[in-house]
Amino acid sequence: MPRARAKTKTRPKLRAAQPAPSPAPTAKFPQDALDYWVDTWQRSVLFWDVLRERGNQYLEHAREGAAPVLAFDYHVVVDGRTLEEPVNYALARIVPPPDCAAPDATKRPFVVIDPRAGHGPGIGGFKMDSEIGVALRQGHPCYIMLFFPQPMPGQTIERVARAEYRFLEEVNALHPQAEGKPFVIGNCQGGWALMILAAAAPHLLGPILLAGSPISYWSGVEGKNPMRYSGGLLGGSWLASLASDMGHGKFDGAYLVNNFEQLNPAHTYWTKLYNVYSQVDTERARFLEFERWWGGHFLLEKAEIEWITQNLFVGNRLSAGDVTSADGTVHIDLRNIRSPIFVFASWGDNITPPQQALNWICDLYDSVDEIRLNEQTIVYCLHEHIGHLGIFVSGGVATKEHSEIASALDLIDVLPPGLYEAQIGDVRPDMPGHEYVDGRYTISFAPRTLEDIAKLDDGRQDEEAFEVVARVAQVNQSLYDLFASPWVAASSNALSAEAIRAFNPARLERWMISDLNPALWPIRALAAIVRAQRQPAAPDNAFVRAEQRASQRVEAALDAYREARDGAYERLFKAIYEAPWLAALVGLGPAERARRRDGAAQWLDKEFERLKREELEIGFEHGTLIDGFVRALVYAGRDETVFDERPFNLVRRLLGDMPAATRPTLVALKDSLKRQTFLVLLNETRAADGLAALLPEMHQRRQAYELARRLARTRGVIGPAHEARFLRLAHALGLDTPLREAKSA
Repeated sequence: MPRARAKTKTRPKLRAAQPAPSPAPTAKFPQDALDYWVDTWQRSVLFWDVLRERGNQYLEHAREGAAPVLAFDYHVVVDGRTLEEPVNYALARIVPPPDCAAPDATKRPFVVIDPRAGHGPGIGGFKMDSEIGVALRQGHPCYIMLFFPQPMPGQTIERVARAEYRFLEEVNALHPQAEGKPFVIGNCQGGWALMILAAAAPHLLGPILLAGSPISYWSGVEGKNPMRYSGGLLGGSWLASLASDMGHGKFDGAYLVNNFEQLNPAHTYWTKLYNVYSQVDTERARFLEFERWWGGHFLLEKAEIEWITQNLFVGNRLSAGDVTSADGTVHIDLRNIRSPIFVFASWGDNITPPQQALNWICDLYDSVDEIRLNEQTIVYCLHEHIGHLGIFVSGGVATKEHSEIASALDLIDVLPPGLYEAQIGDVRPDMPGHEYVDGRYTISFAPRTLEDIAKLDDGRQDEEAFEVVARVAQVNQSLYDLFASPWVAASSNALSAEAIRAFNPARLERWMISDLNPALWPIRALAAIVRAQRQPAAPDNAFVRAEQRASQRVEAALDAYREARDGAYERLFKAIYEAPWLAALVGLGPAERARRRDGAAQWLDKEFERLKREELEIGFEHGTLIDGFVRALVYAGRDETVFDERPFNLVRRLLGDMPAATRPTLVALKDSLKRQTFLVLLNETRAADGLAALLPEMHQRRQAYELARRLARTRGVIGPAHEARFLRLAHALGLDTPLREAKSA
């Protein structure tokens, strides 16, 4: 008995020592299978119902005239369809939502130019956290240049540019009290339109922002940017003409959308839809909201798409300075732009890589000194990973990059001419001068050189092949226009064009999966029943995890296909267009550079530089009191490597405390800063010697000196090198300031 009781007592201990969950996987398997079967069936019903809703939304949006997908109310100020040369554009003013204060009449207005690249307008104000939302919260009046689905007969890019000129005139007239010209944003393809407008009418604009905008179309990195090869592989621009002729004189923007979607087949054919399927309970609203814009396809006149493809996509004539008006009276030279230019690009953008967004700077200028002498300020900011659409629609980008850019507009407007990289960082509690920073982030501007831009590329010798592409495209276009275009255009009519558009895959997948299809009529009722009895599987369900792994394998397979396809495209392109025989056949000797400037233009540049220096000579010893203060500040900060918003915000606060009658305007400060920066760079010693003449009173000199030190302290402790410069400044001003006092200040 004792032995038996001992055995009885040891058995529970042995069972307790064994892992209890050991039989669980086998026992849990049937339940996981049942839960997954129910869940996947329900998700399938809800997924098809979401696609049905997308189709219905597409049809309804088309019936409504494809209204802009803005998250804000608006009213039309100028309708371009009523102009003397009508276009399908309009200027609309954004109505602030109830939670935003009324716009400040003294703040510069914001104007957004959205891309007309297949989709409709509104992406710049797609959601509350957007370019427009940021501007409204900061008290700026906001406008957007809208466009309608159908172009006006005879519409051309030149007509559109003249209409945009008229719109900006109206914005300026509506805001006479604004401190500065309008801040204009060009999103994606709206960027080249903005650059043309800024070069043709520099007096109408303030700072401009190019967001994901391609300007140098031939640029890119080998092995990474295959989209630039498509024009050459398709033989140039003639296919756009063919599509327009088949469309009865109109080009369907859905073709551009098709091209964009082919860039990333994994996302187009799997990831986007799988995300909806796998998270159908939460993704429906977001998916439908985005698809309302993505599924709205607009048309262009044949003359418009031919101008775009021949001058930009294939010809790359904008940065080369070869764009002129139809009558030859207006020559578009981007060096005529007087507004500060802010370029926002991303390393994660496969449509407009940083090289296409920035290489035009190297096409226009040979050095930063040329940029300065041309009184041009160029700032760029590179995001680490955001994709092309994220530049416009990402809430994170809106609350950080766009918000900081908008907040720093006045600072950007008064930056000395040159090239800078904007750097946005978090505000730290221990940061010197943090009281002069509003918000969570701070922005600074680091001077850069053209070599810094060149380092972003792997060399530009690969662009030589695109010169051959441009010549081949001209030949093919001429052959098509002469032999094929008349026959294709004659065989097309409004009915056939509409049928072709309706069966474009981008439209077909929408109207086929809608209530137009009787096979989908039961889905709506079935989906309502499923939502009432929804039983999602647990996230740790073995079958759910297996599904996710399978999805990853499908995505990886499609990515591998894309890489193989893109590699084959690149090799084929190089084999064709880098062949010497083809270059010789189209009349090209040694490959020409993308930048095509003749000797006369270079002589004019040198003459302009000489005259500019002569003009500045008189300013060393002559100027206003503002010039004296500004020169002292520029001289004191000459060795600073980064321009920061903290000193500028301090100056702005000090100006706000001055009487309105004696307060200098932002325009006056900007002009003075440009002049004095030139003078300090031209001859630092002579600029310092001239300070006494600009500041004749001793109290003025002391004020300038103390202001310079106060601004320097906003960025931390004044270092020895900077202290030595202050000693030279004090000597130039004739101030008896002991070294010990200067160091202790």
